[in-house]
Amino acid sequence: MTALNHPLKTLGFPVTSLRKLAKASLPLVFLSGMAGCTQDTGNRQPNVVIIFIDDMGYGDLSCYGNTQVQTPNLDAFAAKGIKFTNFYVNSPICSPSRVALTTGQYPMRHRIHSYIASSQQNKDRAMADFLDPAVPTLARTLQQSGYATGHFGKWHMGGGRDLGDVPYPGDYGYDQSLTSFEGIGDRVLFKGEALSEMSAKLGRGRIFWIDKHQSTGIYVDSALSFISRHKDGPFFVNLCPDDVHDPHKPDSARVAKYKDITDNPYEQNFFAVLEEMDRQLGRFFKGLEDMGVMENTMVLIASDNGPTDWPYYYNRKRYPEGYGGELYPPGSTGGFYGRKWSLYEGGIRMPLIVRWDRSAPAGKTDSVTVMAAMDVFPSVCSLLGIDYPDNLDGTDKGAALLGRPVVESPAVMWEYGSNPGGSILPGNKDFISPSLAMRDGDWKLLMNADSSQVKLFNLKDDPHEVMNLAETESQRVKTMAAALLAWRKSMPVAIAE
Repeated sequence: MTALNHPLKTLGFPVTSLRKLAKASLPLVFLSGMAGCTQDTGNRQPNVVIIFIDDMGYGDLSCYGNTQVQTPNLDAFAAKGIKFTNFYVNSPICSPSRVALTTGQYPMRHRIHSYIASSQQNKDRAMADFLDPAVPTLARTLQQSGYATGHFGKWHMGGGRDLGDVPYPGDYGYDQSLTSFEGIGDRVLFKGEALSEMSAKLGRGRIFWIDKHQSTGIYVDSALSFISRHKDGPFFVNLCPDDVHDPHKPDSARVAKYKDITDNPYEQNFFAVLEEMDRQLGRFFKGLEDMGVMENTMVLIASDNGPTDWPYYYNRKRYPEGYGGELYPPGSTGGFYGRKWSLYEGGIRMPLIVRWDRSAPAGKTDSVTVMAAMDVFPSVCSLLGIDYPDNLDGTDKGAALLGRPVVESPAVMWEYGSNPGGSILPGNKDFISPSLAMRDGDWKLLMNADSSQVKLFNLKDDPHEVMNLAETESQRVKTMAAALLAWRKSMPVAIAE
């Protein structure tokens, strides 16, 4: 199929009305009489929206401590819901993190332990080319219970590069989808980017060329259009912005205000992108309000892993000419150690905001519940009264989503880097973590699959992972290490020798 020039090119962006988009003939957006529409939720089955943001750190939102840039729309949203401070994704990199959220299972079970790349790269790393569509998914479970289901934004569970012969998002339970270069089906591609050009050659869906900074607005409009056609519900929507993933390419007009805040040009671009994402998500929240569906909609907002840490952010030769300041990458972990591609807290502990006006309290912070992304599947289904598969690794934390913290949780395990072929490592060598990790209560153990580099931290007393207690807590290390290694050996991917 021949790629089309995206019609928004002639209009500029952001676009502030669905009518304008309709005139631009974007095929996935339809006018549906949204504004001023209200509905009586009564005893209607609740709707569900999951907003999963790409590469946003724990401390990037101002409601989680960012003092350099404000995110007023997300802050106002959080003030009407619950903020979690002990939420974890199940991998410090995108594909496995998204697999865990989608399936409620450890991504290693599906041979997805790093990002899905080309077929040869996947083979070299003992990786699957795509998530098996036969596995349980939250979308299919809700779809089979009468939900209209849509996915808008980053996918990265199969498709892109040379991988065209992969399942569509629809094969996992989505009635409609709009993805980017890391998926197939209808998708927006970014002008001037090599991976988008490779994706276009795969065909298999309608293709629309855009500037990257337009993407979140288009995903928001497409999601709102989908919801407006299914507002009598119930509906389930994934909204997955990916412009916070570098390279950050904001509208140049939004960068100028940040030059007085930071000398770091990479950070200036990142702040501008973050501001625009917050603005577009604010538009999404207003759309839900205008349609009268917010009260009966459970909305969960999180990030898929810690902020970027490419080596070039620390490399003077790659830094913009003339910049003489300190070298550091954009994005904040809120003080946690490590970043993306690391099993230290900065790579896997993420913000989680949950708002459900009809059933959950407002203005609350939960610093007790230890919740992982794989817990979302069973927790959501439990609250909806929908049966879910009994082979999930995640557990029901639904009470916490209603404002009742869960005190005791099963241990959570992680793997990153113990498989053949290697993994992307942080540019800051100090952030390179052991390849296995486990959190059990307040305790966190890190170690390699060969039992080397053992580290033990008490996260209640030492959330920044400064004091290694492995020697003084030798019995605890022995018990936790045995459980962690047994878990690793139970996974269907060989340990590199």
